[in-house]
Amino acid sequence: MTTTPTAPATTREQILQVADGLIKTRSYLGFSFQDVADQVGIRKASLYHHFPTKEALGVEVLREATLAFRQWSERRSTDPRAALASYFRMYRDALHAGDGVCPAVAVASGWGVVNPELQQAVRELRNTQILWLTGVLGALGRPSPTGSISQWAASVYATCQGALVSARITGKVEDFDEAIAQLRTDLTH
Repeated sequence: MTTTPTAPATTREQILQVADGLIKTRSYLGFSFQDVADQVGIRKASLYHHFPTKEALGVEVLREATLAFRQWSERRSTDPRAALASYFRMYRDALHAGDGVCPAVAVASGWGVVNPELQQAVRELRNTQILWLTGVLGALGRPSPTGSISQWAASVYATCQGALVSARITGKVEDFDEAIAQLRTDLTH
């Protein structure tokens, strides 16, 4: 079997990867363009060729996260319990519970000082996940304990986000597991 080598990441892709990591581990307000430039190995002025502002970079990181979630959700099982179990694993493993948080939460911590376009990108990521969760929870065929299925989906989303924050505070992935244990049991068994 022959494998095709992957092309090296473009400078723009490297910038997005670094910014994504910094947002998840430091928060949106906790890094600068200089931090990104240093990690990518370019001059700060070169960042402006790709992104005119830090806000534009943040918006693109959030858009990429939304696209990644859509692509991820398209590959999930049609069995709602398996899909939910996969969702919890994605939060735990792909978002690195204990080491970082979702970029939506990382931006939300500075909500009052970020521009409306960045706020809208955060809302889009949240709404994309809640819409997917609404479909999955509706497929369970159980009545919602919170009223509507979309309210139930919002509760699941918020629980997972809160569990990520809790694990980030302690630095222990086990704290994520503990925070969602009852939810996981209720939904996947």
